[in-house]
Amino acid sequence: MKVFNKNKLLQGYLSSLATDVSIGFIPTMGALHEGHLSLIKKAKAENDCIVVSVFVNPTQFDKKEDLVNYPKTLEKDLKLLEAIDCNVVFTPNTDEIYKGNITSTHFSFDGLEFVMEGEHRKGHFDGVGTIVKRLFEIVKPHKAYFGEKDFQQLQIIKKLVQKHQITVEIVPCEIYREKDGLAMSSRNVRLTNLQRNEAPFIFKTLTKARDKFEKKTISEVIDWVEKQFEKNPVLKLEYFEIANIKTLKPTKLKEDKIIYRAFIAVFAGSVRLIDNIALN
Repeated sequence: MKVFNKNKLLQGYLSSLATDVSIGFIPTMGALHEGHLSLIKKAKAENDCIVVSVFVNPTQFDKKEDLVNYPKTLEKDLKLLEAIDCNVVFTPNTDEIYKGNITSTHFSFDGLEFVMEGEHRKGHFDGVGTIVKRLFEIVKPHKAYFGEKDFQQLQIIKKLVQKHQITVEIVPCEIYREKDGLAMSSRNVRLTNLQRNEAPFIFKTLTKARDKFEKKTISEVIDWVEKQFEKNPVLKLEYFEIANIKTLKPTKLKEDKIIYRAFIAVFAGSVRLIDNIALN
């Protein structure tokens, strides 16, 4: 496994590969878990060379304390990547990415950036767009792999690639869950024992909401979910929305031939957890 922390060294190595070598790319912020490894396994099955980046991107955090508290476990991450036979790891610092100007570029994602996560985390998707576009320019992968836990982010990255005509195939990957249903996240390690024991309530509520969606109106499903969280003393609901998967605009009325998905954000103390589920 080769590890690079400089753009030029990484690019020099990748450009030395044979022209028919396919490159699969998984951008991460480290604190790797089985969810990340599932993306890498999928990429390994479809590509000749796997590149994983580990970079905690400061411009996508809307709160400074979240950036400070984000778990940083590079030594452990490298051991996990070596064990899974990752080919290349890119571990740049902020100066290597931002050249001393740690600001994000402003993007238009045709409105996808203003709802749900975009509404509650100002500037978040400008930060995501900035780092993903920069990494694509550096790595030049054939395919890039993203988990559906961040479904809104996935749709925005697809839009980024389309609008900026970036030649990479975006491959969505199913949400990887703990045995009790909790969506795997690097933030889960920050949960207290009490919070961790209660956190599967999020997915249980989502699955029940999916069942209710068949016969209930959207407003009735939203009202039911909100009442479930009002009864929970550990978890605080930030939002629960049902949206058209193409526009991501939350809606209250069902339409025929529209595919819907439910999106949720919950606080367990200061730890923010997100999840989503297909409804039809």
